[in-house]
Amino acid sequence: MSIGMSRRRLLQAGAGLGLYGLLGPGSARAAAQADLSGVTLRIAFYKGLHKTLLETAGLAATPYKIDWKEFNSGVQHIEGINVDALDLGSGSETSAAFGVRSKARVKFIAVYREDLNNQGTFVQKDSNINRVADLKGKRVGYVRGTTSHYYLYKQLAEAGLSFNDIKATHLAPTDGLSAFARGDLDAWAIWGYNGQLARSKYGARTLKTGVGYLSGNFLISANPSAIDDPLRHAALADFLLRLQKAYAWSNANYPTYAEAQSRDTGVPVEAILDLFNNRNQDYSLIANSDAAVQSHQEVADVFTKIGVFDAPVDVKPFWERSFDQALA
Repeated sequence: MSIGMSRRRLLQAGAGLGLYGLLGPGSARAAAQADLSGVTLRIAFYKGLHKTLLETAGLAATPYKIDWKEFNSGVQHIEGINVDALDLGSGSETSAAFGVRSKARVKFIAVYREDLNNQGTFVQKDSNINRVADLKGKRVGYVRGTTSHYYLYKQLAEAGLSFNDIKATHLAPTDGLSAFARGDLDAWAIWGYNGQLARSKYGARTLKTGVGYLSGNFLISANPSAIDDPLRHAALADFLLRLQKAYAWSNANYPTYAEAQSRDTGVPVEAILDLFNNRNQDYSLIANSDAAVQSHQEVADVFTKIGVFDAPVDVKPFWERSFDQALA
């Protein structure tokens, strides 16, 4: 048995045991010993993802309260943290780079990895667009400051195009879905259940996925004041460990998770399972690393290079390593 497979099975087997039985000292021990009954974490979530995952995996009964707030853009998660309306959020390296550029009051405390086939550029079902080069002069929707902004740029550049060669339209995900459904967009760069709905409900064709253009790293972001508070730090550690175990559970129990996602998002369960069966990697949550920081820096450097950022940014000071030991 490989080390990776052994760890995965160990995490799955431990789901019914005490949360900290498999863990070492540090944040995990502090969380286990602390009285967290008076703590409330304000956590942003995407429809059908972390909240649904924890509930379906049987890991949602936390010793602290959670005030869940739905935001479907990583930029919104960071904005909420910056104005002290949230304690925890998540999103792409791209939205995190924009947060760094705006000097948001935020720290990145862990990395999760999900399927990149679930991120893509889609075209209308009857479209004569068959390659990225065909997007020249076309109406293309995307979400500024997100993965769709980044991989759309990369896909266009690979085809010898830029944003100046298309009619680029920044739209929030729900607005983009409505515009795509009306035929107001020739193509749409989007992620998650909105992309699934475009395919399953409106027959969208996948022009390109995010594979080869994105690292696969997504970041858990936190409020520095929550990190600095001992009880909330312990609650954050507990939440990360639950999410880590839930991801491990999902790889072996995805049909159950897919049914819950379908109920929450309206995407047919068959479409969700099809994506999972064709995923480019398993789901996981891991500790921060120097490689993850470097990957994030490369994303920020691209936006500086193409003039989206007006000056270089250094992402490293925004990375928090105090949860690494518990997650390792």
